[in-house]
Amino acid sequence: MEVYTQRARNRAAVKRARAEADQSAMAELGADTTTDLQMLDVKLKQLRMEYEQYFLGARKRVPQLLRGEVNKVVAYYANAPIRNTALRFLFNNLRARYFTHKRLWDETCRKIEDGTYQRHLFQAELHERERSEKRKKRGAAPEAAAPADASGEDALFEQYVGARSSTGQGAAGITRDKFAALLRQQEDAIRTKFGAAKVNFRVVVEAGRAKLKATPVKG
Repeated sequence: MEVYTQRARNRAAVKRARAEADQSAMAELGADTTTDLQMLDVKLKQLRMEYEQYFLGARKRVPQLLRGEVNKVVAYYANAPIRNTALRFLFNNLRARYFTHKRLWDETCRKIEDGTYQRHLFQAELHERERSEKRKKRGAAPEAAAPADASGEDALFEQYVGARSSTGQGAAGITRDKFAALLRQQEDAIRTKFGAAKVNFRVVVEAGRAKLKATPVKG
């Protein structure tokens, strides 16, 4: 009985210490927004890498601790006023990227639980994403002339809605379906006008207003 009581006390002490550490970390958030967002960017890249290692079998467990840290920063700044427009836009981009990755991670974890996960397919998709990112860094157009995939369109939608919210334009009435229809309409018009094989879209903030910028890419 004495040993059991001591173990219970130890577990309670550990829980209190963790709670105090979490509160201390959260209290430090907001002191320097620029530093916080730089840290969020670094942690998000690290989290993505650790999830990929888990899905490829190089890690035994999902990186729950790091994901919790990222989630805390995102939750904090989602409810905190960021007065600097550039920093608001940066946070909205980071949050959109996190949500996009999170949907993919959770979907892959469900496949693992259901026994339908195929590691070689994930590895192939990972290699294709890496090649695509390298092409973007070089400023080269992607080889495929197909429209952006669903995950890329989701990220663009999140960025656009976040940018409109941060600039005070609001996002009422903007649904994913309406946004997708707008992209297709603009893409068709630009392809016809410029003879482009593909149209790349990005979200920008100019003169305090969020806009979609389209860039035609010739085949």
